Amino acid sequence: MGDKKFSDLGLREDVLKSIDDMGFEEPSKIQAEVIPVLLEGFDVIGQAQTGTGKTLAFGAPILSSMVKSEGKINTIILTPTRELAIQVNDELNRIAKYVKVKLLPVYGGQPIDRQIKALKRGIDIVVGTPGRVLDLMRRRVIDLSNIKFFVLDEADEMLNMGFIDDIEEVIKNCSKERQTMLFSATMPSEIKKLAQRYMKKDTKHISIVKNEMTVSTVHQYYYEIKQKDRFESLCRILDVEEPSTAIIFCKTKRGVDELVESMQARGYNVEGMHGDMNQNQRLNTLKKFKEGNLDFLAATDVAARGIDVENVTHVINYDLPQDTESYVHRIGRTGRAKREGVAYTLVTAREYMALKQIEKATKGKIKRKDIPTVDEIFESKYKSILVKVKETLEDEEYKRFVPLAAELDDDFNLVDVAAALLNMIYDREVSYDYTKNDIGSTSNYTRLFLTVGRMDRLNPKQLVQFLSETANISKEDIGDIDILEKFSFVNVNEGAVDSIIKYCTGKNLSGRRVKIEISKKR
Repeated sequence: MGDKKFSDLGLREDVLKSIDDMGFEEPSKIQAEVIPVLLEGFDVIGQAQTGTGKTLAFGAPILSSMVKSEGKINTIILTPTRELAIQVNDELNRIAKYVKVKLLPVYGGQPIDRQIKALKRGIDIVVGTPGRVLDLMRRRVIDLSNIKFFVLDEADEMLNMGFIDDIEEVIKNCSKERQTMLFSATMPSEIKKLAQRYMKKDTKHISIVKNEMTVSTVHQYYYEIKQKDRFESLCRILDVEEPSTAIIFCKTKRGVDELVESMQARGYNVEGMHGDMNQNQRLNTLKKFKEGNLDFLAATDVAARGIDVENVTHVINYDLPQDTESYVHRIGRTGRAKREGVAYTLVTAREYMALKQIEKATKGKIKRKDIPTVDEIFESKYKSILVKVKETLEDEEYKRFVPLAAELDDDFNLVDVAAALLNMIYDREVSYDYTKNDIGSTSNYTRLFLTVGRMDRLNPKQLVQFLSETANISKEDIGDIDILEKFSFVNVNEGAVDSIIKYCTGKNLSGRRVKIEISKKR
């Protein structure tokens, strides 16, 4: 990565504008190395872990090099699962914000007629699972004889899921003049053979060495939130946890400015740091933070790189980072000098799977916490106010107010007076005007019990795919997943419960007929 910027890589201006809107200040390692090589026209094998920004690594150069041919598919991208197809398509739509291009995800579990109609109207980029792409090819709806770009994403996952024959059949129908891109976390022999058979002799193999990504002194937690409640959720967390020194990470420069403005308006002692600020501004802000004159620092990943402050107690990911390495850099700002630190991450249901990928890559456990209720905030503040009152009573300073208190005693009950003063302190310390006791995103979730677990080699990705495809529900209906040794629990939206129980019970999941029922309250 170093000091390389996206503008140094040779991408089109309209693509760079989209990347800037997405808030990425600099490329990840795989992006910095792969993009220039793809723009030169080479076939590429990109070897990097999940969560390193591979979609942008191939998407940005494809969109920068694309010359549209009316009515003909320009690019085919194969992914192992429906979820990944949707995710890649969504990411490409963001990168193509200022590029006139039509994209379509195709996968099982969705009516094929709708996909056929869209393809007949003309699509430039197709993102799909091998089975559905083959089905559409056999129906003569997808023609790959003129494609310019072929991408095989998560190739090792494709292999594990038994798609190798389907992939070969798709490739054999592709234009011989195509540029081929293969991305995989590992390089098993079957993938190497596939590359030798179908990629050019001058193919470039770019491997990003995996650093050991563990932060053993940091306790990691996440809060599942609703997007509209992101800021209120942060305020609730800060009001209950009362971190003494915290760095709050945002994905974009604009995000930092908006967060700082909102926090300062509610009395938080906070300032921001990002790439648009001059060196003096950043140094002054960092000096205040180091000297303890700021409680909170809101920052982007790039701006925070130079921060070396030993007493940071908390790191809060207000937004998820763009890759796993950035997550590790972020939470590494706390838990220094053999001290323990705490990292909190705010995620929506849509972002949950990305968090699970980070958890897998870091080999750490990111535990769930519930968004604090107003009752819990009151309890927390009551305890801290009580400590301050006791400390004041142990000091002699308060005695100058005894005559005033005696005057109040003539007109009021002194217990009421004390309660009124405590209320004044509470109102000053609670920053947000909370209107609901509970905004936890799982309030509309039902917890389901499933008779399949780790011993059946079940993983969250499989479970999400099974439930969404079998019950024909959206992945956004699926929340927290806990996979235990012999059974599992999953939170799902109340509206999806009947479909899951009706269509999934008795079906084969990870080699076992699964029974599903509503779990008893924990």
